[in-house]
Parts: sequence; C-alpha cells; structure tokens
Amino acid sequence: MTSFRATVENMSKIMDDMGITELDLERQFLFGVYRKHIHLSKGATVTMPTMPVVTPNKALDSVKTNALTSPMVGVVYLSPEPNAKPFVTVGAHVNAGDTVALVEAMKTFNLIKADKDGTVKEVLVTDGAAVEFGQPLIIIE
Repeated sequence: MTSFRATVENMSKIMDDMGITELDLERQFLFGVYRKHIHLSKGATVTMPTMPVVTPNKALDSVKTNALTSPMVGVVYLSPEPNAKPFVTVGAHVNAGDTVALVEAMKTFNLIKADKDGTVKEVLVTDGAAVEFGQPLIIIE
C-alpha cells in the first residue's frame, strides 16, 4: 500500500511537470457544496475549468425544508433509555413540542422536539450515532 506521503509526493511531481500552481476543489455533499481554492506556489496562475453547479433534486429540497436538525455536535438517541420504545417511528403523527430524540453533548442529554405538527416521513440517523451541528435527524411533513 502506498503511503500518504508517497501519494502527495507523486501528485506534487505530476503537478510540477504540468505547471499547475493552483487548485480549485469542489466536493458535493448531501446537504451542500464544499469549495476550496489552494495556491500552491508563487508561479504563474493557471486557469482551471469551472465545474458545473449541480441543482439539488426535489428529494434533497424536501430534506432541507422538512428535516429536524441537530442543534449541536453529540450522540443521538432515538429512545429515552436502552431497550425502550423509540420516541417516534416512521408514519407516526407528532405535535410541535413532542420529544423525538435526544442528543448527548458533554454528558448532558438535550431534548430534540418537533418544530411543527406532522407525520414522521423518515428517520435519517441510527440510535447511538455521532451527529454534527445542523445534521438532519428526522423528516417531518
């Protein structure tokens, strides 16, 4: 297996041979696009072709607008205690203010409450999974 260092050195040589001094990186994630411009040296600027912008499909728009998101980094729990019935299941009706999950952060359990009345369309996380700030947890329509 090639080491990370060897891979970077090989890429650097190829870039030097081609005269590349700048990189524009773009990575499409489920809920957004990450873009980064990297200037590699003080050499001449190389114009890179622009990557097309992908328009999210309607399913992603639905997730963005109807998803209840994590307010913090932590671990999500879908039931009040191990082996207990989950707070909600797909197809269940919830009212605004109903607890639908817990996020543990710094040994504190934070209640995640429905922000509107509706039906649980999808649970996007698994019990005990690490979650990030703003990560969609549950879709309520």
